[in-house]
Amino acid sequence: MNLTIINPLEIPEWDGLVSEHDGATFFHSSSWARVLKESYGYTPCCLTLIKNGKLKVLIPFMEVKSFLTGTRGVSLPFTDYCPPILTHGYVLEDLFPQLLRLGEQSGWKHIELRGISFEGNNVTPSAIYLNHTLLLSEDENEIKSRFRSSTKRNIKRSIKEGVEVARDDSMSGLKEFYRLNSLTRRDHGLPPQPFNFFQNLHKHIIEKESGTIFLGKYRGKIIAAIVCLHFGKKAIYKYGASDRRFQAARANNLVMWEAIKHYGSSGYKAFGFGRTEPENKGLVQFKAGWGTQESTINYLKYDLHKGEFVKGTPKTRGFHNTIFSRMPIPALNLLGKVLYRHMG
Repeated sequence: MNLTIINPLEIPEWDGLVSEHDGATFFHSSSWARVLKESYGYTPCCLTLIKNGKLKVLIPFMEVKSFLTGTRGVSLPFTDYCPPILTHGYVLEDLFPQLLRLGEQSGWKHIELRGISFEGNNVTPSAIYLNHTLLLSEDENEIKSRFRSSTKRNIKRSIKEGVEVARDDSMSGLKEFYRLNSLTRRDHGLPPQPFNFFQNLHKHIIEKESGTIFLGKYRGKIIAAIVCLHFGKKAIYKYGASDRRFQAARANNLVMWEAIKHYGSSGYKAFGFGRTEPENKGLVQFKAGWGTQESTINYLKYDLHKGEFVKGTPKTRGFHNTIFSRMPIPALNLLGKVLYRHMG
């Protein structure tokens, strides 16, 4: 069996082919591939098997070319998880030699798979994350009944403080989110994503009604925002930002609750909270407090030069994070614009 390399942006019926599979996520869609390509110049190259008009195998990749990090095949850059879609009778272990062949022919340094299970010998994940998923219902009381008391209490507090939440999918709503995103990234000692990326996200996803922005206002000022994406009957909270000076108002909790209610009442079946580093105990507790189901996301990294899987190294906060946290926002935004395409 030979897999075929396909660019999903050249297949008009791509999203229809993908949506037939239960394992499909927003990140398998052509819209997400288009945003990554236009924002960072990555080349989509999906390994596929299509029989009788049905997608049987999909292993999504993008080629990342960088003089800083080398040329790599990544599935997929800046994506929480994007596991292969394999119908009955197909297993990744049997297909892996074709992945290696593609990587060797393309001159890749590494092959990176994000959100995967692999039963081969001597396979150690390069990174492990946690995933939290909330099952939705059109009955908001039923959803809320699964929340921890602390989560319910924070929602009530935010309402009492006078926080108001609204959907705003306009460009002005996006700019409000990006302003807060720049503040939040600096608080974490990281450069923000380029504004051009979010412009493309707005153009290809939000304007096409495959994503939405929720804003939290407090005393006349936007202090919290999240961006959610959706595909099929699944939604995911992808980006969140807030002004930590107003943390006591608990706006993040109310914004999240309004997003959950929106998707539940709209007939969606699941709401994903995205990946979380296990060592980030505070964020893990926050996501667990919504009555979510926790699972593991494994990342694999294969070194094509050495012919072996690469073990991960513990992530630590470095001196560069301290420098980033002290930089002016305009300088940090410029740094993100220069560096991000190399980090995919």
